[in-house]
Order: sequence, then C-alpha cells, then structure tokens
Amino acid sequence: MNSNKNKLSTEEREGLLKTLKARFEKNMNRHDELKWDKIQAKLEENPEKLWSLNEMEETGGEPDVVGYDNKTGEYIFYDCSPESPKGRRSLCYDHKALESRKEHKPKDSAVNLAAAMGIELLTEEQYRELQQLGRFDLKTSSWVQTPAEIRKLGGAVFCDRRYDHVFLYHNGADSYYAARGFRGSLKI
Repeated sequence: MNSNKNKLSTEEREGLLKTLKARFEKNMNRHDELKWDKIQAKLEENPEKLWSLNEMEETGGEPDVVGYDNKTGEYIFYDCSPESPKGRRSLCYDHKALESRKEHKPKDSAVNLAAAMGIELLTEEQYRELQQLGRFDLKTSSWVQTPAEIRKLGGAVFCDRRYDHVFLYHNGADSYYAARGFRGSLKI
C-alpha cells in the first residue's frame, strides 16, 4: 500500500484514472446509465477518495462503479475482482478478534484494514447486489459487516458463491483463512 497517506503523485493519479476508466468501459453492465466524464470529475474533486480507490486497486480489489445514490449524489464503488482481493486475505474479522488471539495472530483484521484504507466492508445486502452483476468468490469467501448481536457473542459472518447461489455463513471472529478476505465499498 502507498506509504504517503492519502496522497497520490500525479503519475499515480493518472495511472489509476486510466485503469478505472478502462474497467468502467469494459464492464458497462455494472453501470450502463452512468457517464465516465462525470465520475472522473467527481474523483478529481476528491483526492482522498482517489487515494482509497488506489488502495483498493493495489490490494487486488479491482474497484468499479456499481451505482449512483440519487439522495446523496454519490457514485458507489465496490471491489469487483473475481475472487476476494489477494492483498486482503488471511485476516480475522476485527480488532477485538485480533487482540483475543493468544498465538498465531494474523497480520491484521478486515475491519482495521478497511478503516486504514478509507473504505467499508460490504454489507450482506451489498454483497448480494454485487453478485447480481457477475459471479464472484467462486473459490474464496469475503467477510461482510456483522450484526452487533452476532459479534457480541464472538461470531462474524462472511459470504461466497457456490453451486450458483450466494451463501451467508458464520465463523468465530478470530478465525482467518488464506482464502477469506473482504470486499469494500466507497462512495464518492
């Protein structure tokens, strides 16, 4: 990840915008009524959000526009990589879970890393919306935002796609696996 917190060089910014535009044009089914010029203008007005998108890109998320919120006037980006982003796997759910592990701690938690990147974990609803746009997590799984009642009891939830269906599962929040990461969302 970029060590210069929240700032991209001109070269990094131009490279990221080129990548995002190419992905946008290649996947029009995700956003057929939206126009790239308006999205790019919004990105250029929000360099800290562009930095977050760069973090999503650098960790393998392949962020793309998946919608527009008419109430807030914001574009919505999700990680659209075929599998859970490679740079965000082998993480337990949150900081409390990370601290509870006595040995064999993972390098971080999904919630901590998402916050550091300036993004949020997808909710179950958002994850299901993403799955309407393609077939994701056929071999991996992704932590999603866990309801407080479940988390209070030590659990956390994750989703994946198997047998052409989206499943929601549970696990101990302190668990972590090489094939489980998280997908993020960002509004701009």
